[in-house]
Amino acid sequence: MKIVALSDTHGDNYCIYKSLEYIKTINPDIGLHLGDNTKDVEIYKRNLDIPIECVRGNCDFSSSAEDEKIIELCGKKIFITHGHFYGVKEGMQRLLYRGLELKVDIVLYGHTHISNILFEEGLWIINPGSVSLPRKGQNSLAIIDIEGSKVTPSIMLID
Repeated sequence: MKIVALSDTHGDNYCIYKSLEYIKTINPDIGLHLGDNTKDVEIYKRNLDIPIECVRGNCDFSSSAEDEKIIELCGKKIFITHGHFYGVKEGMQRLLYRGLELKVDIVLYGHTHISNILFEEGLWIINPGSVSLPRKGQNSLAIIDIEGSKVTPSIMLID
C-alpha cells in the first residue's frame, strides 16, 4: 500500500497542480490531506482516482472536516491531525504521547510547514511539510509505503 500525505496547500493552485504531477508518478492507493486548506481536497479528488481523507487545520474555519481521525490501512493504525492542538511548533512530546495513548503505528501531522520523519518508542511521526509554503527547504509531501509489517516513509521534494 502506498500512501501520499500532504498538508498546508493553502489554496495555491499552481503548487497544488505541480504536486499532482509528482503524485501521479508514484501511483498511490490513498491520499491523506492534513489540513489548511481542506477545500483543496476537491482538486485532488477530481484529478486522482483514489480515496482521499482529510482533517481540518487551524485555517479551515468553515470546514466541516473532523479535527483528527484514526484510519486503519494494511493493519496499521494511522492517526491524522493538523497538529496545532498539540503544540507541534514547540516540540513533538504531546503528539508522541497522544499517539502512544491511541496505540497507533503512525502519526501524520502538518502545521509547521517543515517536513520531518521521526521514529520514537515504536511510533512513526511524519510531517509531509507544505505543498505551497515551506518554512525550511522546498515544497514537499510524504510517501508512506506499507508492505506487511514494514513501514517505509519518505519525503518527496517538489520543484
